[in-house]
Amino acid sequence: MSTSAKKNLVIVESPAKAKTIEKYLGSDFKVLSSVGHIRSIPKKAKDGGQAIDIKNGFKTEYEVDPEKKKVITELKKAVKDATTVWLATDEDREGEAIAWHLCEVLKLDPKTTNRIVFHEITKDAITEAVQNPRTVDMNLVQAQQARQILDRIVGFELSPVVWQKVPGGKSAGRVQSPAVKLLVEREREIEAFEGSFQFKVTAEFKHGSETFKAELPKRFDTEKEASKFLESLKDADFTVSDVTKSPGTRNPGAPYTTSSLQQDANSRLGFGSKATMGAAQKLYQDGKITYMRTDSVNLSKQSLAQMTSYIKKQFGEDYHQFRTFKTKNSSAQEAHEAIRPTDVSLEVASSDTYNQKLYDLIRRRTLASQMAPAKLEKTTITITISTAKEVFEAKGEVVIFDGFLKVYGASKKDPEILPPLAASDTLKLRLAQARQTFARPPARYTEGSLVKKLEELGIGRPSTYATIINTVQVRGYAERGESEGEPREVIVLSTKGTSVERVVEEEKTGSNKGKLVPTASGQVVSDFLSNHFDPVIDYGFTARVEEEFDEVAEGKLKRNDMLQEFYDPFHKLIEKSGDIDRSKVAQAREIGKHPKSGKPILARFGRYGPMLQLGDTEDEEKPQFAPLPKGAKLETVTIEEALKAFELPRVVGQTDEGQDIKANIGRFGPYIQVEKLFVSIKPLDPHTITLKEAKELYAAKLKAEAEKNIADFGGGLKVLNGRFGPYVTDGKKNAKVPKDTDPKSITEEQAKQMIAEAPEKKGFRGRKAPAKKTTRKPSTKKKS
Repeated sequence: MSTSAKKNLVIVESPAKAKTIEKYLGSDFKVLSSVGHIRSIPKKAKDGGQAIDIKNGFKTEYEVDPEKKKVITELKKAVKDATTVWLATDEDREGEAIAWHLCEVLKLDPKTTNRIVFHEITKDAITEAVQNPRTVDMNLVQAQQARQILDRIVGFELSPVVWQKVPGGKSAGRVQSPAVKLLVEREREIEAFEGSFQFKVTAEFKHGSETFKAELPKRFDTEKEASKFLESLKDADFTVSDVTKSPGTRNPGAPYTTSSLQQDANSRLGFGSKATMGAAQKLYQDGKITYMRTDSVNLSKQSLAQMTSYIKKQFGEDYHQFRTFKTKNSSAQEAHEAIRPTDVSLEVASSDTYNQKLYDLIRRRTLASQMAPAKLEKTTITITISTAKEVFEAKGEVVIFDGFLKVYGASKKDPEILPPLAASDTLKLRLAQARQTFARPPARYTEGSLVKKLEELGIGRPSTYATIINTVQVRGYAERGESEGEPREVIVLSTKGTSVERVVEEEKTGSNKGKLVPTASGQVVSDFLSNHFDPVIDYGFTARVEEEFDEVAEGKLKRNDMLQEFYDPFHKLIEKSGDIDRSKVAQAREIGKHPKSGKPILARFGRYGPMLQLGDTEDEEKPQFAPLPKGAKLETVTIEEALKAFELPRVVGQTDEGQDIKANIGRFGPYIQVEKLFVSIKPLDPHTITLKEAKELYAAKLKAEAEKNIADFGGGLKVLNGRFGPYVTDGKKNAKVPKDTDPKSITEEQAKQMIAEAPEKKGFRGRKAPAKKTTRKPSTKKKS
């Protein structure tokens, strides 16, 4: 059916969502996608001024994104042919803003154009939405604009200060900076933590043919005390003095919000926030789960009825318990729902492994929320020692009725089952052991626990958590740890016959694998902002701004009043920043003198991060530089570590052709260099890599380079094999080779033609480039 024959045009955000919705609407409906946002705030206004006119009520200029011009042309044609237009973008503030931008660009009246929203992409939900349209909610649009304008102003005014005053500083953001501050504060707590240890005593007892474990509630502070206690057990009698049994229950948690889903997916599946939201978005667009950006724990009446029927049928009446959960967040909209399956009886929702794992987690958590509590019986056995006043305790737990644990949260570890014992029963000691245990410093944040902390502090909202977590890593202010920890000696004392045996074992400590660790750059920038812009990154202030966005969304606060209240004190801090002395930010630390030259060795922060410097910048001879050794810190790096770092670059040997192979460490890690060719040697050490290893890596690199080059026409014009397939490049522009074209058959003329038709490469959206006079092409812009 042609476009002109369709009376109704529905516009959604994503092509996947359009495909799913089109299945549920009649032949009278055509569904098209805007493919996300269609307009953004440009770097400069059309007249060369600022895109946000602060003095004129924060009047903002928008520009149609270049890659969306084709989409807009198609939408304009479809609008012209349609009788009725329905805007079906997502139900949150971002979705509402996209609906408003579509009205502006497609010349639709936001006061009369149909706006429909739904929490799930099912036939019933879409039919109900079409029967109950509303118009664009300008309060929600204004709240989204307030966030966008505020973040842009902070980025545009604060980031240049960071570039100018902080060595290696990249940017500062209104919400990313408090998140980095949390990571830095936790790292400082860990560094300041004073370790201590105690000895924990455990024992294994035998009664008849059964054995079980027990523990001494008391801890010993010294090895001598622990050893003395173990020695006292050799002639002791052990008697059960008390057996107590107490019933217990365990209740399920509420169904998922965006925050709790990200936390659970991180701890249970190892998913990062970005991966979780990507999988959830796909499941939503395929109609398998409800909308994934929500802070509500509410469930619809229809879904509760479906779950009641399903649980009773699958597991029996005893397993069902009707529950409603109250959302803690006062700003959460109860009309919205928690994240749940659209059909709880569907066990497999995706052929993609990651998406299916997330779906299974969501489904089980939702089902559990409407199931009976688990009934447990907890047993504690107290064991007296004839030669000591201390007692041993054995604890066990038996699940009497599994309830919701049948689908969610059951422990993978088998519970400790205790033998049937009674008071006055005598026991035989098989083994007693005192193990040195160390106090643990505060734990580093994972992506999940950082989301939880941000939510507790009121920083960010469901739509922004994943972006915050991603941004701090992309900016290089935090990274996911990879260390398994460092070895540590542990003393273990054990009873053996009539004596006590002492063994020293080794265990790993300080693992940061999968945790978010602030980089040196993150620490320097965070300290700088705390010292000079503390009101802006203060947790309470950031949370209050979030509340004000909510008030704008509810129509209780005017957008411009809120923006002005933030901007005035913020801009005063920017104006004062000119007085900040760059030399006092991230000061260098002299760690010693070079034994041969007598030159000072400094640990300092440079443009690309922490580094070592040999010699003074004021000397006639230029100083030498070396990266900070792996695992070392500016505050603690030693002279021995520094001297070893300056042994690089090291000549490992020669290639078969007689060229020098040099090993070194650069910005991106350890490498070898042969003339102009660089080869990564991760995880090998440049100090110890052998000539054989270096030659093997060099040969592999040459082979890869040869396979990468399909054709070289000279003058930089080449046909190459890339990560995403073959492409043509002239060094400035890239053109992808079509799938039906053999890259080896491309002629020089064809390559030139492909480059001529290729779009310009996008610039790096980081540090500002030097100002150039450019002639801007006319673009579709509008003031709002």
